Amino acid sequence: MSGMLDTSMLVRYLTGDPPELAERASQVIDQQEDLQISDVALVETAYVLTSIYKVPREVVVDHLILFLQKKNIRPFALEKDILLQALLLCRPSGRVSFADALVWAAARSTPSKVVYTLDDRFPRDGIEVRA
Repeated sequence: MSGMLDTSMLVRYLTGDPPELAERASQVIDQQEDLQISDVALVETAYVLTSIYKVPREVVVDHLILFLQKKNIRPFALEKDILLQALLLCRPSGRVSFADALVWAAARSTPSKVVYTLDDRFPRDGIEVRA
C-alpha cells in the first residue's frame, strides 16, 4: 500500500524519540513498499531537528539524504535526484535555507526553470532568478 508521510513520522523515525512512537514510525517506514514525502514535511522535519533537537545542519542534511535514498521513499511532485541536489545546497552553511533549497528544486523540475525572488542569496545553479 502506498501513502504519504507526515513530519511526525519522519521526526520520530530519525530521532528515535520517544521510543514507542519511533518504533511505530519504523514499522511503517521500513515495511511499506511505496511511501511519498512532500517538500513541506521535509522542511518541517529540518526545522524540528535543527531548532528543537539542536542537530547540526550538516547532520540533518546527511540523514535526510539517506532517508530519501531508501527504495520505498518517493518525493511528492519532485524528482528525487533534484531534491537530493537541493539538500546538498544547504549543507555547507546557513546561506541557503531548507525552504529555499526546495523552492529551487521545484523550479528545476518545471519547464521554465525560473524563480522570482528578492533574495540576492537565492541559489542560481540550473535556474534563472528574476526580481
